[in-house]
Amino acid sequence: MSFFSSSNLATAKTVLSAAASVAATAMVVRSVASDLLPSELRSYITNGIHSMFWRFSSEITLVIDEFDGLLNNQIYEAAETYLGAKISPNTRRLKVSKPETDTTFALTMERNESLTDVFRSMKFNWVLVCRQVESRGFHNPRDLNATMKSEVRSLELTFNKKHKDMVLQTYLPYILNEAKSMKQATKALKIFTVDYQNMYGNISDAWVGMKLDHPATFDTLAMERGAKEFVMRDLERFVKRKEYYRRVGKAWKRGYLLYGPPGTGKSSLIAAMANYLKFDVYDLELTELNANSELRRLLIAMANRSILVVEDIDCTVEFHDRRAEARAASGHNNDRQVTLSGLLNFIDGLWSSCGDERIIVFTTNHKDKLDPALLRPGRMDVHIHMSYCTPCGFRQLASNYLGIKEHSLFEKIEEEMQKTQVTPAEVAEQLLKSSHIETSLEQLIDFMRKKKETQKLEAKKKEQEAKEEQQRKEIDDGGKGEKVDSDDNNNEKKSTTT
Repeated sequence: MSFFSSSNLATAKTVLSAAASVAATAMVVRSVASDLLPSELRSYITNGIHSMFWRFSSEITLVIDEFDGLLNNQIYEAAETYLGAKISPNTRRLKVSKPETDTTFALTMERNESLTDVFRSMKFNWVLVCRQVESRGFHNPRDLNATMKSEVRSLELTFNKKHKDMVLQTYLPYILNEAKSMKQATKALKIFTVDYQNMYGNISDAWVGMKLDHPATFDTLAMERGAKEFVMRDLERFVKRKEYYRRVGKAWKRGYLLYGPPGTGKSSLIAAMANYLKFDVYDLELTELNANSELRRLLIAMANRSILVVEDIDCTVEFHDRRAEARAASGHNNDRQVTLSGLLNFIDGLWSSCGDERIIVFTTNHKDKLDPALLRPGRMDVHIHMSYCTPCGFRQLASNYLGIKEHSLFEKIEEEMQKTQVTPAEVAEQLLKSSHIETSLEQLIDFMRKKKETQKLEAKKKEQEAKEEQQRKEIDDGGKGEKVDSDDNNNEKKSTTT
């Protein structure tokens, strides 16, 4: 019997006819309902039908609205960033943008697009749902285009019901952390300075920032390899220990003291730290502040994940010891100046907890001039000596400026460098003077030899001055001794006469 018998064809026609009739009836009912029923009633009926089907489904859907009241929903923002990196072959449309604060393009899901994410071998289906709101009073603060002001967006996450606890306790926190790392990796760094005219206005206007495009990295720093690796390990350990700091009861911050002669790369190290961590830099000039209250306001206005820099702390007025505070306590108004105790309160006092994941960097040319209270662990946790240029530092500079790893003059340069105190900045300046490699190296050798002679003369001069000072002191002490002897003799004569 043939498969395409007349009875089978009749049955197929009957089924198709019935399906077409049902579809037509459904379209008519939908059209009539759209015209006659209020939107609220239509929504109620639709939800009822969906609920009936969902009752027999093994899946559950979480709705993540773009806003939580009038505030941005952090879960929505994080999921939007996270899903932008999950482009699948089935994705047909994506949105691309270039935020001002980022260095790369940002990809996000387009309206009503779906995407499947796999986490721990489990599939999660995401859909970006957009709908128009007819209310004229509604305004989406993230949409500035007039045609978009009535659009409401939400992400719908669908998964098996048995995974609900895992989603809430593991998957969503994972998305939050991943989005945070992704934003941090792509953001354009800024350096902030104090806006003194707006310091007492809106607290968010206390600092004014501009793009920080410093090229320094740990790969290009003219430091000993061991010192660079130590700093990188310390920074990595710091950013990973949020829960540790909370558990031990300490503010999540880290203090670094960079000390050494001028030109040894302290500012370059700060820039390398900022580039390595993707932290913004806040440059604070303490001598421009008049009171502890101003310092407090500025530090509160700083963002988290940032580096606070106070350069040349030894030159800051009345910070080298506590004598100034004693004078202030005896008669001066202590609130009209920035004091050492005021600064220490922000480093490890109660106010130090007003902010997370902050690094504080002090620089000084004279560590011995600083008050010991400023240097102890918990305030300045890591002390880094920025020394004169070493052979290792020179080779790094030669690679940076001349693009060479070896040369016949390297040995002679390193011998001279062992005998001469020359800073990395001075070496770099000599390497920049000529575009010819051999000429640059010969000029550097000549420069170090001349500087060595100059340093010898200065050392002899200081030695001679020290000898003369010692002689003057001995003469003064001898004169005082003779005067004492003379006074004693006179007293004895008076006693005898009496």
